[in-house]
Amino acid sequence: MNYNEALEYIHGTYKFGRVLGLDNITKLLSLLDNPQDDLKIIHVAGTNGKGSTCSFINSMLISGGYKVGIYTSPYLESFTERIRINSENIEESELARVTEIVKSKVDNMVESGFNHPTEFEIVTAIAFYYYKEQNVDVVVLEVGMGGRFDATNVIKKPLINVITPISIDHTDYLGDTLAKIAYEKGGIIKDDCEVVMYPQDKESEAVIKEIVKEKNCTLTMANIENKEITQMDVLGQVFNCKVKDTVYNNLEIQLIGKHQVNNAIVAINVVRILRDKYGFEISDKDIYEGLKNTKWPGRIEVLTKEPLFIIDGAHNVDGAKSLCNTIDNYMGDKDITLVLGMLKDKDVRTVCEILIPRCKNVITTNPNNPRAMKADELKEIVNDLNKECASCDDIEKAVKLAIKKTDKNSVIICAGSLYMIGDIRSIVKKGDF
Repeated sequence: MNYNEALEYIHGTYKFGRVLGLDNITKLLSLLDNPQDDLKIIHVAGTNGKGSTCSFINSMLISGGYKVGIYTSPYLESFTERIRINSENIEESELARVTEIVKSKVDNMVESGFNHPTEFEIVTAIAFYYYKEQNVDVVVLEVGMGGRFDATNVIKKPLINVITPISIDHTDYLGDTLAKIAYEKGGIIKDDCEVVMYPQDKESEAVIKEIVKEKNCTLTMANIENKEITQMDVLGQVFNCKVKDTVYNNLEIQLIGKHQVNNAIVAINVVRILRDKYGFEISDKDIYEGLKNTKWPGRIEVLTKEPLFIIDGAHNVDGAKSLCNTIDNYMGDKDITLVLGMLKDKDVRTVCEILIPRCKNVITTNPNNPRAMKADELKEIVNDLNKECASCDDIEKAVKLAIKKTDKNSVIICAGSLYMIGDIRSIVKKGDF
């Protein structure tokens, strides 16, 4: 099996849908000798900020000299981004080799009468097998969706459970209230574990705290209020904060937006528990260096400066609010052209209601995903909000139209589905305009 054959096999399992439950992944991993049981894992769930928080944790651990696996989704430009060790993507040949091993076990399952695993279950099994084989020191594991029945939740006991901001999303699977969604996210919490939580709204927080109590866990609430941002621009931020008994002054991050400072504070709390409870050798210098080196593509990421061209995966209401806060804080009265693409199972209208008033021009396009809303349908929603709008089915044509409409003193923002953001990132990097 070569790389293209591996991808064809993995993506070919999309037809088996999205099944919430642990029976399939449990069986598949048992046939692989349960590699996940030999891994030290930091398990991260939430609606927003999971990837950024994982990336901050990953970078600080690498600065401390550890061999770190990080498992995230979706990818932006290359499938291999999803499985990384010390920020290096799994090699294509390695992905092909491990996929062939996992496929043989899937075939055994099906022959024995079990259901065929889903795409996410297969990729999760590939990641666990690869990380065990590569003898990583620790894995930073991002939940795919929800938590309680997510394939990643097959793990027995992580070092730390992390809960990032919870908001309304994936209501068909997780429930239509914050309490229901928080219950699903909190399903990753295991007995007698350390839990680090981003402060939530009262409804979500009450649910998580009840789970923590039932599971006899130790809860650390990240103190995101006791901070001071001393410098902020489109190239990064500098801030002060206090975590446990330590005051950290002049911490630097490249990620922009106030919410990223909060995510960094959550990550520092995680690393401090690794150091203080588990004996990880991570110095304050490693914390500073790790935060400064953290990159997380596609999240309010600056691609060019003239014009200012930003991409952001603001695919839900909280993401749209964070993007608008960034616009207000960094872009003043500049004219903004928005390229927008959304998946139809999101709260599309509310996202549009938040973003559209901030923008002079709007161009809708189609994300590269079967669940994408058609550009013309999205255009109708924008028009309903009394905003003129152009639509382009082709993403590259949408980008070129945005550039045509924008002078060097204005701003282009491409937002919505991460399945679109990766394509735009590749287009802009080529620079063929």
